[in-house]
Formats: sequence, structure tokens, C-alpha cells
Amino acid sequence: MGSFMSKHLQIKPNPFRAVFFLIALGCAQPLFAQQTKESESKIGFANETTQQWEMGIEIYSAGTVNGISAIFPIPIDWPEQKVKLISENKSKQVSRITTKFVGTDKSCKIAVVTIPRLKAGESARATLTFEIKKSHITEPKSKTEFQFSKTAKRRLRNYLIPSPFIESTHPRIKAIAKSSIESNLDSWKEVESIFKWVRTNIDYEFDEQIKSCITALETYKGDCEELSSVFIAICRAKGIPARAVWIPGHTYPEFYLEDKEGNGQWIPCQVAGGNNDFGRMPEDKPILQKGDRFKIPGHKSIQRYARPTLSAKNATANPTLKWITDKIE
Repeated sequence: MGSFMSKHLQIKPNPFRAVFFLIALGCAQPLFAQQTKESESKIGFANETTQQWEMGIEIYSAGTVNGISAIFPIPIDWPEQKVKLISENKSKQVSRITTKFVGTDKSCKIAVVTIPRLKAGESARATLTFEIKKSHITEPKSKTEFQFSKTAKRRLRNYLIPSPFIESTHPRIKAIAKSSIESNLDSWKEVESIFKWVRTNIDYEFDEQIKSCITALETYKGDCEELSSVFIAICRAKGIPARAVWIPGHTYPEFYLEDKEGNGQWIPCQVAGGNNDFGRMPEDKPILQKGDRFKIPGHKSIQRYARPTLSAKNATANPTLKWITDKIE
């Protein structure tokens, strides 16, 4: 742009131009300082890695099965993640693989696999290979500018109401939100006090079966699912939007805050595990889903996850479904 202007514009000397330029320069300095201050109250990104992941399903049929439809979650773009589809691979029994968004804000995407028929003893496989660029999230340098959203009830309703295993309107959750969490703090520190309360009062214990946050409060233990659910439920009970983030083998929560201009950010924390990661997320694994309240094909009720699901029109024996999430080294 500079070379274009110097080549094509003939600017005559103007005694007033220099004065105007100095005034404009003087005005620009506080504006620059304001932009720097705003950037300090935003999450950052670092340590980008490029990975390839194969994701899909494999179905084995012990008997004859007709009209098979199966789904599995696939990664999508997020501020910390960029996704590119590299290839599609399917066995001869698979007629097609299509994709669709689910959720009111398109925070989850699924692949739909259609298989007209499987004979007894046959198996079918359908996978998608992705290139995923994933960055760590770094915490904002300045946290004092954050505030709770004044319009969240209208714009972010799904992140303020109960979800499967997240009973945010339960009397016990409300009591904790009211009496156990400090409210005379700034917004960032208030959410951090919820984070600390959960880590102090719920002991980590791995369990293959997901349980509700109320069960975790009754037993004082839970794994990443339950600890995340308790954190999210207390946030929602206090009017703070929060949601679950699902990656292969793990779940962690995010909460929503705004700056003084009303610009919102989803901010992560690692409520389960040994690291005290609040406001940052040093995680390389791809994000499969953000959110915890979805209407998923094949399920009548609201689901927490778009987990792999299989349905069929008729079958002489129940088919088995294997979920594939393999990092390609």
C-alpha cells in the first residue's frame, strides 16, 4: 500500500497537514494503549501442533441386519483448533458417509454412516481421516476487566439450564452456589473460587460409568466427568454460562465471561487432575464436541454427548459397534 500511494499520488506541501498529523499521532497513542489493554484480557494460543487422526466406526454382525444407520462425532474448527478432512475410507458394504451439525449453535458435528445390509459374519468399516492443527490455550495477562454477561439468559440459554448429569437446579447445587462460593469477588476470582471448591471437596476417582453431579456430591468423589459436571452445575446455578468439552478419553469445562465492551470469551479450566490449570488448557488432543445438551439421531431424549450410536430396521442378531479414534503417528 505504501509503494502504491507514493507512486500514484502527488501530494503537495500543506502547512496544515503537519499540524493535523501531529494531532492525529497524539490521539493514536491512547488508542494503541487501549488496544493493548484489551488484548491482555483475552486468552492466547501457543504451541501449535499438526496431527492426523482417523475417526470412525466398525460394525460386526452376528446375524443378518438391514437398514443400518450409525453416527459418530467428528472434530470441527474452534479458536484453538483448525480441522481439514484428508480422506474418506469405507468398506464395500457402506453406501455413503454424510455429515451434519447438531445443536442450536452448531457446536457439534456428526458423521452419518448408511449401510443397506450386513450378512451374518460380515463387518463394515467407515472412517474419516483429518489433519488437525491444535494450540494450547494460555490465560489472559489481565483478569480484572472480565465481568459476567448481562445478556446470557437470552443468548446462551442452553448453557444455563440443566443437562444430562448436570442438575444445576437441584436444591443442593443451589445451596452450594449461595452459601459456599464467595460472591464479593471480581468475576474471574468468583469463578476461580468455584473451581477451587470443587477440587477441594470432590476427590478424583476414575470410573468407567458416568454419574450425576449429585452422586458426586453425595460420595465426595468422581472422575473428570463428575468434577466437570459439578463445576458446570454450580456456575449455571449462579447464572454463569458453562459447558463441557469432550476430547478422546477426557472431559473438561469452559465458562463464559465478557469484557467491559461486551465481547465474550469461553475460558477453559482443568478441574480434574493434578495440574492447577485455571484459565488455560495445555491440551494436544482434538476437540470432539463442546456443549452437553444435544438432540441426537437415534435417541428420543436429550443427550450429553454425540457418542457413536447404531440403529437398524431389523436384525436376526444384535450387531456390535466399535468406535475408532486413532492418532496416526
